[in-house]
Amino acid sequence: MTKSPTYFYDSYAIIEFINQNNHNFDIYFSNNCGVTTISNLMEVYYSILKEGGEIQAEKTLELLEPFVLNPTLDDVKESMKFKLKNKKVRFSYTDCLGYAIARRMKIKFLTGDKEFKHLENVEFVSAN
Repeated sequence: MTKSPTYFYDSYAIIEFINQNNHNFDIYFSNNCGVTTISNLMEVYYSILKEGGEIQAEKTLELLEPFVLNPTLDDVKESMKFKLKNKKVRFSYTDCLGYAIARRMKIKFLTGDKEFKHLENVEFVSAN
């Protein structure tokens, strides 16, 4: 990764861009740089494995590996505080962690998950 990241790529965003060919996400991946976690890649791998097969899933992991970062213990703590504060929404652990990382890094959390639509520090992109 040569450019500083401008987005945290949520699994939803990656899947929509790569697997669903959602052109609403094109600008976020072609003109910007982002990061994600191994947990997000697990979700992406599963989705592509289910829809496109093992070869496509493997190629996607290889493509995205340079953008993976390791969360800090503070990220874990903040993500679980966020999850508890919003327990009625039932955010996934992976989403909470990604959102905490985005906030720490002062970059936008890129997603199409409607639960995040009105939160601060979110770049919400709707599906096709």
